[in-house]
Amino acid sequence: MQTITLEVNKANVYDEVAKTTSYEGAKIQDDDKAYDRIFTTDDDRMMLERFWVEACNTITDEFKDYLVDVSEQSVSHGVDLSKNYTAKLELTSRYDSNLTDSINASLFSYFVAAIAGKWNRFVNKQGVENYINDAQAALIDVKSKIYYRKKPTRKVPTA
Repeated sequence: MQTITLEVNKANVYDEVAKTTSYEGAKIQDDDKAYDRIFTTDDDRMMLERFWVEACNTITDEFKDYLVDVSEQSVSHGVDLSKNYTAKLELTSRYDSNLTDSINASLFSYFVAAIAGKWNRFVNKQGVENYINDAQAALIDVKSKIYYRKKPTRKVPTA
């Protein structure tokens, strides 16, 4: 067995959600108020906090069979940007540890898309489906890498 640590930086996710929603709002041509409505600001982080916790809970549920430890992510009355999502998983010895960085990158994408999708339910219903599809694709990517097993190597006996 081998243990891996997955970590998603909350502040980086919120920054990426802000960039994504800013770009989305700016690209809508036929709505003068789209940018102000869609772009997530620091003032919106209280609402995003709930979406963050929901994304953490989804990931924790997906990998509960492998969990050794997971960071606490409770809904609070404030936003603590230092509360990153961290999960330690115990995987088979045939897990390919070269995939861990890629899993972390896909997890980051999952968090951004999941949060942006939930945000869009309030501010831009047309954007919801694309974000939800992106989040699902990122989650499938994470799962395929965690479940992937290296082929066993045969040791040739020496004479």
